[in-house]
Amino acid sequence: MAKRELQEINAGSMADIAFLLLIFFLVTTSMDTDLGIVRKLPPPADPNQQQDQNIQVKERNVFVVLVNRNNQLLVEGQLMNLRDLRKAAKEFIQNPNNDENLPIKEVKNFEYFGNMEVTSKHIISLQNDRGTSYETYITVQNELAAAYNELRDELAMSKWYKKYDNLEPEYQEVIDEIYPMKISEAEPKNIGG
Repeated sequence: MAKRELQEINAGSMADIAFLLLIFFLVTTSMDTDLGIVRKLPPPADPNQQQDQNIQVKERNVFVVLVNRNNQLLVEGQLMNLRDLRKAAKEFIQNPNNDENLPIKEVKNFEYFGNMEVTSKHIISLQNDRGTSYETYITVQNELAAAYNELRDELAMSKWYKKYDNLEPEYQEVIDEIYPMKISEAEPKNIGG
């Protein structure tokens, strides 16, 4: 009896089929992308410029926002509901009644607007506990950014009857000078709660 030879399977096209399946799944699968917080970072410090280590900021120019590990909001030393944060931040940034407990106002000249009283030295200081939930942190960030956005929209509507986002870039730059977004974020620490 003759020994029967085993037939080989032609596997040359298997690699091609696997490659085509891989491409098919890559093309048809949607990938979720994480969106970040849009922030313009300050430029790096000039190494040749001497830094003043004792820069002092007047207390009235700083709006302190703390979020503890229980996701409670402490604004200027008082418990605050998250839904009230935007309004409080807008009042701080704008200081409409020239309140002596809110940022110092100074007169500056702006293109298209002329002389205006603004709080150019204000700072919003955001601090959170290491145990703060990401959702709460982002919500607080959004409320603070929304305060600036609303003030910019209100100013744009009063001058050009358009929302800030619909303005030409040169008009947006002027409004950014009037209401610069100054949110300082400290490294998370154990605030407590």
